[in-house]
Amino acid sequence: MTTLTGHLRTAVWLAELGTPVLPLREGKGPMGNCPACRKNTCGGRPSMKAPGPCQCPAPCHGWAAATTDPTVLTSPTWAPAWRQAAAVAYHPGGAGLTVVDLDNADAITWARQNLPSTRTVPTTRGQHWIYLGSTTSRNGVRPGVDIKSGMSYVRWYGPGTGAITALPDGVRASAVKDEFASHPVAHAIGVPTGAAGGACPHRTPAYLERGITMAEQSITGAQSAIHNSVYRVFLAVLSTHGRCGCLTDAHIKQLFTAAQTKGESLRHCEDAWDNARTKLGL
Repeated sequence: MTTLTGHLRTAVWLAELGTPVLPLREGKGPMGNCPACRKNTCGGRPSMKAPGPCQCPAPCHGWAAATTDPTVLTSPTWAPAWRQAAAVAYHPGGAGLTVVDLDNADAITWARQNLPSTRTVPTTRGQHWIYLGSTTSRNGVRPGVDIKSGMSYVRWYGPGTGAITALPDGVRASAVKDEFASHPVAHAIGVPTGAAGGACPHRTPAYLERGITMAEQSITGAQSAIHNSVYRVFLAVLSTHGRCGCLTDAHIKQLFTAAQTKGESLRHCEDAWDNARTKLGL
């Protein structure tokens, strides 16, 4: 049995919390390809093709190598990687999170003026602002600001401080635009209003559809702790779309179907959904 020390101990602890993790070599890069994938004979990194976990035994494909399975993390196959590891990384999208990576003081100042407060983690150059909810990843949305979520990895610097808040729509919008969306667009598309009676904050139906698709992918890609993964995804979806009235029975059925395909019972799906609603006060 592998002795849990240093980075491996941290990785197993995070995995038990439902956070997919992987080892990083010096310089914050992922481990090199395993022998079976040398020179990309396997067809290349999964992130070049489609979302999904790496099927190779060694942690060689960046974010797609991240796992919550302690048996995999402590396996002899992964042992050489942990011996070489300089840090632990995690896949934020796989944990239902988004990290706004602020690389310098100017970026931090901008975030304080434009983004809602949330959990903050100091880094070697700046800060990570962590939000509940996943989205696509994009680097360079403005000087010193990257978005890390789906199909991406982030170095673990610690749990941080402050209460985590829901991912703001401006961050979601910035992942598909050339410039960070600091303000709502002028012409919102009409959609149903929520229980609070306010206008829907989502500017096009595509935001919701993309969010549901990514939620399905997160459930489908979960390798262990399925019930916890389903709950986290439900929580992320409801934190973003639970108050505006956009979610329909068809959307909920999509999520439940994805969860049941992974082995969840209908009762567990209903409990996870109800628990997420209760946590958010819906």
